[in-house]
Amino acid sequence: MKWWILIISILLSQMTVYAEEEPENLYAQSAVLMDADSGRVLFEKNGYEQKAMASTTKIMTCILALENGNLEDVVTFSDYAASQPKVHLGAASGKQFYLKDLLYSLMLESHNDSAVAIAEHIAGSVEQFADMMNQKAKELGCEATNFVTPNGLDGSNEGGNHVTTASDLALIMSYCIMDSPKAKEFLQITQTTSYSFTDVGRSQNFNCNNHNAFLTMMDGAVSGKTGYTAKAGYCYVGALERDGRTFVVALLACGWPNHKTYKWSDTRELMEYAVENYQYRDVYQEQELSPVIVEDGIPGSQKLFGISKVNLKVDARGEEELELLLRKDENVEVKVQMPGTLQAPIGQGESVGSVTYYLDGEVVKEYPVVAVEEVQEKNIRWYFIKIMEKYFVCG
Repeated sequence: MKWWILIISILLSQMTVYAEEEPENLYAQSAVLMDADSGRVLFEKNGYEQKAMASTTKIMTCILALENGNLEDVVTFSDYAASQPKVHLGAASGKQFYLKDLLYSLMLESHNDSAVAIAEHIAGSVEQFADMMNQKAKELGCEATNFVTPNGLDGSNEGGNHVTTASDLALIMSYCIMDSPKAKEFLQITQTTSYSFTDVGRSQNFNCNNHNAFLTMMDGAVSGKTGYTAKAGYCYVGALERDGRTFVVALLACGWPNHKTYKWSDTRELMEYAVENYQYRDVYQEQELSPVIVEDGIPGSQKLFGISKVNLKVDARGEEELELLLRKDENVEVKVQMPGTLQAPIGQGESVGSVTYYLDGEVVKEYPVVAVEEVQEKNIRWYFIKIMEKYFVCG
């Protein structure tokens, strides 16, 4: 019967390897799969290389407009906005629209002129809006992004060319759908199938259709933005929510004509890998901490030559759970950092050490270790009283 056991073991081993095998042969030159909740990169292929991003730029334009504008604001097209190349709304200079309507134009049809009109309305000029975009990117932790235009068309400024990385782009999308105070509005716009509106004067009718095919491609798809320029190639950033897990995929340089569908193939492959392999696990570990000697501390026994110790605990502040999105073969490392002895005085609740959780060498959580009780310092008065009690007080 031993050979049956051997065969079953081999099959199970192969199944485990298959389940954890990372995606291969992606079309995109740069790709990132991110846990939107933590910002952790779960998979990357050249994910930190700077590349042009085309109209995926517009997710930043949209979120800044939502956070800094009013949906009922009236936006006037300037000569510069009206001069933007296709894909465009085609509005003439001087035409006025409500900001809300232009955001659907921006995100559903990816109109370049609407992007410029929005930028000029929010910041006063495209250059000043680019400054806002770059400041926001810096706040979000983007390390290699430089925005020049609000629509993703090629450009350059003192910071260099209009570029990002797949990692930074995924980080921006994660913010848009998870952490922005306008995440709900962002999702509502990007999930809309079609939208119709008029200019403020009601002289023209416009209709926009959503070109994000991923929304109907997988259960749980919640947002996304396509992009293309001759320099950038096909680009895409999209998000999926499934069973409390939210994943973001960012793709740059994912083919050129006639390979428009490559981005959908790559997105599906990465999302299916994420859904299959990553689950939340509670990795919190109870710690049994031994009391630590407190030098020059008054002992609990109050004896002259007694040894002072202090009891310790991990201050989890009611958070005795640590849920992390982990692959089946991933585990955290826990390190307890404690001094061998402490020096009096020690205050109750004073932090004297730490318990730190690491994943792939990075800190994911740190809990302080605190003193359970106060330990006062021995002083001359205390010594005097104890000597008197020991040698001169008669019982």
